[in-house]
Amino acid sequence: MLQTPSGGAGSGTAARDSGLMSIGAVLNVLRDEFPEVTISKIRFLESEGLVEPRRTPSGYRKFSAEDVERLGHILRMQRDHYLPLKVIREHLDAMERGEAAPLPLVGRQRTAEDVPAPLEGPTVARIGRAELLAAADIDEGALKEWESYGLIAPLEDGAYDAEAVTVASLVAELGRFGIEPRHLRVMKAAADREAGLVDQVVAPLKRHRNPQTRAHAEARTKELAALTMSLHAALVKSALGVRLP
Repeated sequence: MLQTPSGGAGSGTAARDSGLMSIGAVLNVLRDEFPEVTISKIRFLESEGLVEPRRTPSGYRKFSAEDVERLGHILRMQRDHYLPLKVIREHLDAMERGEAAPLPLVGRQRTAEDVPAPLEGPTVARIGRAELLAAADIDEGALKEWESYGLIAPLEDGAYDAEAVTVASLVAELGRFGIEPRHLRVMKAAADREAGLVDQVVAPLKRHRNPQTRAHAEARTKELAALTMSLHAALVKSALGVRLP
């Protein structure tokens, strides 16, 4: 159960006193369990209709305790069950209607018995091409175009990793602002360079003979990935001269 923090000063105190929280306060709560979550992620989930915070007259988001619990539930389903956002939305809608809604199986599911072998790499959730098209709500032509620009790529067996759904959803969202897939090649190139930098740092850990050290490499990779993504977002905001709520 996620707990909302107490105390603070200024507008944050007023928001909590009234039972509502700013997006920054929500981020601090969620990061206890989800250290990689960002404000951009929360705003994206809102844009996808998965959470609907209130707005102040000046347009700032204010989240209730129920909103925070819902966000935690969404992030948990993504992390533990690899569910696409469309499937999560349908599941939550069914629950709100009072229907029995067991979690659907999509790709690889994590269970308490899942213990990876020491010498194996991390298990990658996989979804089929038809599942990707349905989850991202795109057609075959769009997917082929995005693949031609390297924005999405199938795995060796022809399936896709679960993150492909998020990528496809974001590419589609940017398209509604007139940003075409060909414009996003620069972002893909930057992401590849950032990933290469992280991989360079953790490579010695991955090659280590000690299985525990190799396992530590995955945690270090996640930590570095979160830092690079936060830096990237901050640099973009600085370059645009914008201050987001």
